[in-house]
Amino acid sequence: MPGYDLAIRGGYVVDPATGVHKADIGITGERIAAIAETIAAGEAAQTIDATNRYVFPGAIDSHYHVGIYRPFREDAMSESTSSASGGVTTILTYFRTGQSYLNKMGPYKEILPELLDLSKDSFLVDYGYHLALFTDQHISEIEWLVKDGGVSTFKYYMFYKLLNLSGHSPDALKYLMIDTPVDLGFLYKFMREVSRVNRVFKDYGKIALSIHCENPEIIRVTSEEAKKKSTGNPMKDYSNARPPWQEELAIHEVAVMARETKCPVNLLHLSSRKAVEAGVNVSSRYPEVDFLLEGTLHHLGLSHDMNLGQLAKVNPPIRSKEDVDFLWKSVLNGTIKTVVSDHACVTKEIKKGDLWTSLPGFGGTSLMFPILITEGHYKRGLALQRIAELSSANPARYHDLYPRKGAIKVGSDADFAIVDIQTEKQVTLATLFTAQDFSPEEGMKLKGWPEVTVLRGKVIFEKGKVVGKPGYGRYLKRPVKLHYKD
Repeated sequence: MPGYDLAIRGGYVVDPATGVHKADIGITGERIAAIAETIAAGEAAQTIDATNRYVFPGAIDSHYHVGIYRPFREDAMSESTSSASGGVTTILTYFRTGQSYLNKMGPYKEILPELLDLSKDSFLVDYGYHLALFTDQHISEIEWLVKDGGVSTFKYYMFYKLLNLSGHSPDALKYLMIDTPVDLGFLYKFMREVSRVNRVFKDYGKIALSIHCENPEIIRVTSEEAKKKSTGNPMKDYSNARPPWQEELAIHEVAVMARETKCPVNLLHLSSRKAVEAGVNVSSRYPEVDFLLEGTLHHLGLSHDMNLGQLAKVNPPIRSKEDVDFLWKSVLNGTIKTVVSDHACVTKEIKKGDLWTSLPGFGGTSLMFPILITEGHYKRGLALQRIAELSSANPARYHDLYPRKGAIKVGSDADFAIVDIQTEKQVTLATLFTAQDFSPEEGMKLKGWPEVTVLRGKVIFEKGKVVGKPGYGRYLKRPVKLHYKD
């Protein structure tokens, strides 16, 4: 009788803890059972030949938006398939009440069970949730959401502070279906409770608040200025409308409040040199606060000097080439700890309108390895081990999934991306396996495409074909040390 259900043989294992080394991996059930110099073919019921390939831990895309622009189940099915094709085995997706998503408001004790029911049988990869809160009742539910709901990260959007949301919705209160503004006073109460609950669960993991740091009062004025002084380049105009210094200002606002409340903060999708420098500054000034600096694939892979057009509109905007170069330096020196897609499947139809009224965002989850390997490894010398850290180990640690996820060690989930780092392919919609009908990266030539994706010991993507089915993905309650007992 074979000793393993599955063996991955002949590959170079990219271990985020120890580096790159030749090894075979034996899998029993859903877990890694052995990491050995050699596992004979007869020792496993099924074998994957990984010769001349690199075996990464499955990527954890920890910033994602399922269901924001499309029906939830439909979006979960198509876009988790896109993730699987890109070697992403776990997604952590943001969700909020109000318009979009489920188009309703209410307590999370009612809405979370409905969300989880919709999620069941909808995802091809494993998944978890970050939740945005907008009412005092939501704040009162935080401890319950951690203990029973399995949610360990929450979110605050700074641009919803204003009642007027130019180019998004005429009234933030109506858009979010709430009665009172989510201003900085609300953020203070939010932070104070996250901090308290973080202390309650300190033995199990970190309870943190993710924040979209942009200042809407400044954007209101700079947007009007940008409209009057168009450069003829829509992405440069949009960057001018939401300039890097307002992102910098917002980070400092958040940091002072985090200092006062001792609230752990994830600084999301830092898009510019000014934003990263602000993140470094506040981390140094307030060492008592746990800050995470996050970068995105599109801010690392795109700049507004490219011929992108308004389909590449996203918040925060695509920035200058100089900003892109600084972001990469911040990845290389370890300042940026996680790289994510901020994936939101959107179509040209949804994006219609002019630059100022079209909706922001686009997908990119399946480009995790191609961008990190092409732009990072080949062009800038980013070590493959660091790619494993940025895409898997660090997200697992910062988002309470480690060591179940993000590790190549005996007992961890058998999640792998087996990657060909040498063959160059052109980005096409067919290679992305998404329902989105465009891609800002379309036509780019990239190396580092996953050939096989394994989730909990099961092959879900293999050599250009999706072989798994939605429904295999499992809801991950976090912190895993609280909810899963090995």
